Amino acid sequence: MEVKVLDINGKETGRKVQLSDSVFAIEPNKHAVYLDVKQYLANQRQGTHKAKERAEVAGSTRKIKKQKGTGTARAGSKKSPLFKGGGTVFGPRPRSYSFKLNKALKRLARKSALTLKAQESNLIVVEDFNFEAPSTKNFINVLKALGLENKKSLFVLGDTNKNVYLSSRNLKGSSVVTNSELSTYAILNANNLVLLEGSLEGIEENLSK
Repeated sequence: MEVKVLDINGKETGRKVQLSDSVFAIEPNKHAVYLDVKQYLANQRQGTHKAKERAEVAGSTRKIKKQKGTGTARAGSKKSPLFKGGGTVFGPRPRSYSFKLNKALKRLARKSALTLKAQESNLIVVEDFNFEAPSTKNFINVLKALGLENKKSLFVLGDTNKNVYLSSRNLKGSSVVTNSELSTYAILNANNLVLLEGSLEGIEENLSK
């Protein structure tokens, strides 16, 4: 598929780029997308939750009343889960929520996400640019020119660009990543995907393996 190349002023450069159909025009696999996003979110969980069980709460283990003759149920230690301040039954314990996915499935998920953005016409190709120094104001001007000022956007660079990255860091709705850092979650979490020309080769190379 062919896409027009824009400059940072939002105007057409008169050039077009050919995007690989094997990456940007496949039959989207929504289940692969679901699994990849699920793994990403699971990996963000710390899993440090912990509740004390009856062996861990503070308190005496003395039997609190005699076994028979009280007219009420039998009772042992006050650390029993039945009493206030007692232990928790089967409470949460520290654990890892991460799980493994095959590389082929993760590539399929990213290609599916890119295809969905292309189908929704939320994919823009912009010629490579740089700032002489980090400047949030300059980055906002780029967003305005591309019509993305009030939208969540993801800029994908070919190589690490410190000035562009630092310029976007204070903006809540915009993110900047390199082609090697691109994830299914990041693609879907943005309303618009902005691909710099220099990132296209790396994206297609990473996802065509």
